[in-house]
Amino acid sequence: MRLGNFSVSLAVKDIAASRAFYEKLGFSAIGGDPAQNWLIMQNETSTIGLFQGMFEKNLLTFNPGWDRNAKQLADFDDVRELQRTLQARGLTLSSAADESSTGPASLMLIDPDGNPILLDQHVPKPAR
Repeated sequence: MRLGNFSVSLAVKDIAASRAFYEKLGFSAIGGDPAQNWLIMQNETSTIGLFQGMFEKNLLTFNPGWDRNAKQLADFDDVRELQRTLQARGLTLSSAADESSTGPASLMLIDPDGNPILLDQHVPKPAR
């Protein structure tokens, strides 16, 4: 099962203060829009997302179809394929992708310790 690029999405109170803090740790912005209260930052092999007012808790995020630089992969497991596999393995989803849809979609599940996990696909799966 290929979950896609991994990052930690942080629920922040003040995106400007958080950006300044993580820049001091050597992170730099590679995407997002601070005016819309979200920003993606990287430091070497680490990726974090700063999200003000969008999530209640920090969450683990996987992006099917994306590499580390938010470039679309030629081949990947679509979020709906991942969803069917997770459900077949007995996992309960807290939100699900519409199985009748194609293209961007997401699902969420919660680990045994209450940590939310988001699978957030932004790109359509290429036709084979």
